[in-house]
Amino acid sequence: MSLMHQHGGDLDEIQRLYGIPREEIIDFSGNINPLGFPKNVENALAANLRIISTYPDKRYTALREAIGRYTGAAAEHIVVGNGSTELISTFIQTVHAEHAVILGPAYSEYEREVTLSGGSFTYFPLKEEEGFRLNLDALLHALTPEIGIFIACNPNNPTGTAIRTGEMRQILAHCKNIGASVMVDETYIEFSDILPEICSIPLVEEFDNLFVVRGTSKFFAAPGLRLGYGVSSNHAFLERLKTNQDPWSVNSLAAFAGERMFSDTAFHQETIALISGERKRAFQELSGWKNIKAYPSEANFILLRLLTETVSAAELFEKLIHKKMLIRDAASFTFLDESYLRFCILSPEQNAALLRELKTLVE
Repeated sequence: MSLMHQHGGDLDEIQRLYGIPREEIIDFSGNINPLGFPKNVENALAANLRIISTYPDKRYTALREAIGRYTGAAAEHIVVGNGSTELISTFIQTVHAEHAVILGPAYSEYEREVTLSGGSFTYFPLKEEEGFRLNLDALLHALTPEIGIFIACNPNNPTGTAIRTGEMRQILAHCKNIGASVMVDETYIEFSDILPEICSIPLVEEFDNLFVVRGTSKFFAAPGLRLGYGVSSNHAFLERLKTNQDPWSVNSLAAFAGERMFSDTAFHQETIALISGERKRAFQELSGWKNIKAYPSEANFILLRLLTETVSAAELFEKLIHKKMLIRDAASFTFLDESYLRFCILSPEQNAALLRELKTLVE
């Protein structure tokens, strides 16, 4: 597997292969908030490093309450883990479905976890000719009684399209009827302008076959904390997690930071204003180009398709990395090919610089 087909943000590998110091690389591939980790929380951590010498609360009461205030979910339905990956894995293992349907294109971790749990999977495609928007009727038709779990990233990575809450309610009701569970990964939802219209957390009280998972790596720029959380009213899953999860799965520093980052409303508002404004500006400019098609996004990234055969996404990756700009060649995503690439929204200056280089190379 070539470097540009791996997960975004592998700066150490870029440094090794291209000889570019990682701190000089402008990373448009990792989808991480350009504002960085919340400064108030960083200062609080620095002043309280002594908590390393203490065990975190096994029940994570204060952390779950903070997440509850942030999301509107009931604290008893909130679970925390060592990154969202741990929670995704545990939920899939709990459901132990023989067959899964995954909304695609998609993050490869879903199919990996399904396979590790002994199940098989098929992808339900978001089609380019439909603007990568969900065809609800076709999906409901595809969710037959032998399906044990439906998995969706909402907003979707890498397309940026989103399922509305009303549509998700229909999916959940249908899956309840056929005995299937639903896992919704909301990793990118906090970057959306329409979060209340696409959020699945309010449906948790209504449907016990739903698990909504989020992380803190992207919105809070904290991949190193390894703090994930999820919301479910599924008693079997909650009990399995309580039984099987390693004690103190979330370390003291992550719990301390989490209790504070979810209440930092100034940081939340600053992030949304930056991403929303820059996303609109970039999309508007790209929409005027003749050799690139940009797809509307509810996330902090934009998917592009090359409309010319004079250059491929892999070639653009190579040309841009020598300018110390790292984009994502999206050819490794299911249903996409060498004409697709993805970049995330960074600072206004960095976005402008990338668009200038792209225009020179493509237009």
